[in-house]
Amino acid sequence: MRVAVFGAGYVGLVTGACFADLGHDVVVRDIDGGKIEALRRGEVPIHEDGLGELLERNRERIVFTTEVGVAVEGADVVYVAVGTPPTYSGDADLSAVWTVVDELPKVERRIVVVMKSTVPVGTGRNVRHRLGERGLANVGYASNPEFTAEGTAVKDFMHPDRIVIGAFDAEDGDLVERLHQGIDAPVVRCDVASAEMIKLAANAALVTRISFINEIANVCEATGADVQTVARGIGLDRRIGPSFLRAGIGYGGSCFPKDSLALKQLAANSGYNFQLLNAVIEVNELQKRRVVGKLERRLGPLRGKRVALLGLAFKPGTDDMREAPSLVLAGRLLAEGADVRAWDPIADAQVHLHGVEIAESALEALTGADAAVVVTEWPEIVDLDWVAAGAVMRTKLVVDGRNALDPAALRELGFTYEGIGRNAG
Repeated sequence: MRVAVFGAGYVGLVTGACFADLGHDVVVRDIDGGKIEALRRGEVPIHEDGLGELLERNRERIVFTTEVGVAVEGADVVYVAVGTPPTYSGDADLSAVWTVVDELPKVERRIVVVMKSTVPVGTGRNVRHRLGERGLANVGYASNPEFTAEGTAVKDFMHPDRIVIGAFDAEDGDLVERLHQGIDAPVVRCDVASAEMIKLAANAALVTRISFINEIANVCEATGADVQTVARGIGLDRRIGPSFLRAGIGYGGSCFPKDSLALKQLAANSGYNFQLLNAVIEVNELQKRRVVGKLERRLGPLRGKRVALLGLAFKPGTDDMREAPSLVLAGRLLAEGADVRAWDPIADAQVHLHGVEIAESALEALTGADAAVVVTEWPEIVDLDWVAAGAVMRTKLVVDGRNALDPAALRELGFTYEGIGRNAG
């Protein structure tokens, strides 16, 4: 088939590249002319494992354009993969979605608009109404939410746990299902509203597990238990499982914070107080700040102390710093008067962290530091030469915000080690 993808961000590029790899002809359209020109030159504007190779392998089947007409011409489906960031009220900003809908030209044949962006429940109904108002009654609509994680998005697209397709008309859902031929996964066919809710509910369930284990970690610290052992013990229960039971300094990224806030706001707009999700979000925000308390207990007042932040992206495998815990942590440390240095192997932090010195290497960030804080568990940080690190630090204190390091090994090297929910020693 011929697939038009509106949006050349994380979701849009992965969607387009993977559909091309399945044998479809793809046109990716974006309003950012610079990004489109870079893609035409073979440059990938985001760090996503395997994406560059996929685009190169399928370059004969992918066209990049800024023109709506070029994208839609001959297309069987139009995928909407634009950003839906939160507004000040907590609602999703659907302005980019509406721009795509309003830009669609009138066509004689039937095409299907497929929503890949994460949107509030009820969006599909509203889009269908808008299409009818514009005289585009021959344009179908389906919801095909994405469940890809940054860093593993290509793998998640090609080997998903499930493919969710919601449609008003069964033949539109059939078309979207045929698009995915070649992918071996269960297909969930449903109404549009349910498909929209599945996406929000899935992410809400995952962030609930993260905040739950972080709360358990905080109780472990107060009682002398070890959260690593506790997580393994409860994760072996087949009713629970081990996924997303890793304690740390909170979740971030482009999806979890935005989608949990959107579901909370959706419930509130519907007259329901989602108390559990409110608590999950609050726990996550407080968790990002716990590191400051750990540093103060070890160092006293932080004014004039030098703190090295190791890792800045919200998780390893991506350069994305949206809602990253490092942003909150750096802001709190600067507010306490600390001198903050930071390093990340991929993320470009200059535009995000004002007042923070960005180092060229981990050892440069650690030089003269009173403490090192592991914020992102990059392999380069886990496998760091900690003997060399200790030699350049002023105080051999490590706060492991991801429980990624070996406490015993560090203590043998003379470090004071603090994890999350682990015995401080």
